[in-house]
Formats: sequence, structure tokens, C-alpha cells
Amino acid sequence: MPESPEELYARVVAQVGPDGRLPMPPVHEWDMFPWELVGGRLQPKVLQPPMAAEDPRWGESEEKPCSACTRDQQDRVWENDRWTLVRMRRGGMPLILVLQTREHLDYPDMGDDLAAEYGRLSVILCRIMSGLEHVGRVHVCRWGDGGSHLHVWFIARPERLPGIIGSMAVEWDQMLPPPPQDVWERDTHDVVRRLATHDGRALV
Repeated sequence: MPESPEELYARVVAQVGPDGRLPMPPVHEWDMFPWELVGGRLQPKVLQPPMAAEDPRWGESEEKPCSACTRDQQDRVWENDRWTLVRMRRGGMPLILVLQTREHLDYPDMGDDLAAEYGRLSVILCRIMSGLEHVGRVHVCRWGDGGSHLHVWFIARPERLPGIIGSMAVEWDQMLPPPPQDVWERDTHDVVRRLATHDGRALV
């Protein structure tokens, strides 16, 4: 089971003290980060004029090959004939899994049967991850600007920690210390084993 909020909080305090701050991730380097420091105050960035065309995403040009199609097999923790589930690197959230198609296609490219299967799998996966002890919510997110290969994020956030809610959970994932390796491995195994009772095969 994931760490309790008290265990996670104790590890943070041990690292930075009760009034300390965690290291700042390099959000100021992100093109999508909408704020900047101006005269010591955080302000919205100036909106830039439209580009002539959208920048190619990963998988849309030879210079940016599809990382999902070339991903190392060891990252995959579950699969069936049409879908794979990938475990993301160990960050501050209890667990982040990404559901992606085996075939290289984008979200709007799903046919009705594949879309129906996606809906069923996403509900089952969200239900299983939400059932982990000490998980407050599971955020299901699809961002389409980085990679062109269909991929949907399932982000389990810790319960009862004020501020670690909503879309900012992604930023907290980069700041909080990761859970212990054995806890993270055990939670992954538990989730994919349960998912495999509904469909597919657990790979860890």
C-alpha cells in the first residue's frame, strides 16, 4: 500500500525541516509554464503571436521519433492485444501509470470498438488505483502536445495533504521525495495483478 500522509510528511520534514521548502523543479524552463518573475513578482507571461504552423510532436518527424513505439519493454507492466500500460519513473506521487495503444495512432483516431475498450479499461484502472490505501484521488489526464502516440495518464495522489490537489499534483510529483522503492514496486504489482483479472496480462 502507498505510504500514509503522515509517513510522507515525516520524510519531507526530515529532508527540509518543518518550515523548509522542497527543491524547485525547473518549471521556468518549460514552454508551457505560463508565469515569469517580473520585478520580484510572479506574473503571466506575455502571449506570443501565432506561429505559422504547430511544432511537430514526438512521432511526427524523423528528428523526433515516437518514444512510445521505441520504449524499452521493461517499462511495460501490463498488456493485452491492443493496449499497454507503462509505469512512469518513481516521482513524488504514489504511482503514475500511462495507458497507451500498441498501434501508433492519436486519441481522435480511435474507432468505436477501440474507444469502447478504452472507456472500460480506464474506468477499471482508475477504480483499482483509487482503491489503494492512502490514495486520495486518481487524476485521469490526456495531454496531446508532447507525443502523437495515444497515451493517457493515471496519477494517484496522496490523501489528506492540503494543496496536493488538481492539476498542480503534476508539479508536486517533481518536488516531493519519491516513495520507497519496495512500496512503489509492490503497489505497481498489486494494481496490474488486479487489472489482469479483468483483461490482459501482468508483466511484473
